[in-house]
Amino acid sequence: MTKTSVPTPRRVTSDWAAALPGFDAWKPLHLLRRIGPVVQGVSLDRTTSGDGYTPTAHVHALTREFPVITLTLGQRLEGSSGQPESVLFAKHESEYPAAVDALREQSVLSLSEEPPSLEQVVRAYHSAISASYDKGFPPAVAEMEDSVLIAAAAGRPDLVQDGLALAGELAGLWPKSRLPLNWPGATEWLEGLRAKAADPGALSATVDRQIAQHKLTKVRNVVD
Repeated sequence: MTKTSVPTPRRVTSDWAAALPGFDAWKPLHLLRRIGPVVQGVSLDRTTSGDGYTPTAHVHALTREFPVITLTLGQRLEGSSGQPESVLFAKHESEYPAAVDALREQSVLSLSEEPPSLEQVVRAYHSAISASYDKGFPPAVAEMEDSVLIAAAAGRPDLVQDGLALAGELAGLWPKSRLPLNWPGATEWLEGLRAKAADPGALSATVDRQIAQHKLTKVRNVVD
């Protein structure tokens, strides 16, 4: 590549995959690895102008039917000012190594070859959900559900109980005016969540369907 050439998205993806060998290139500008019923990824999101990309570490639960891979618990690369920082495609070759190092340092969940444990992923969900409430953000209903169902699908009843305890606490604190319009009420919601968590067979089937839908069969699963 000459000094004046601009790398293709495939080249950018390849460079990031080489720098983060614990991940696989899933699609152009997106790396993934699977931790059982959840995937961890690095998305190289194009900037609005299209001349650069913003690296974002994230996870996505496979325990619900969803048409796309979400950027749940997303952490965008931040600069020294605390604002999201992008890498220009034209400067990719010289700037991406530092961007990789910075994102690896900033990410709550490890981006190294040694992946985070499923418990660490679930705890990260719990921390983010609690922080969201403390900051006055809209109720993190989907994230709360995901944390419980990921734990249930992985056969971790201890984490399921911790999640249900947090869900019960927050369900009584979330302002009704900010909950989804189809919110059934705290009691019914909690009962439904417990019922889903108690059916690992259905959760496993959902995970399998999501793996097929999102073409994740070639993405490594780091959980035995």
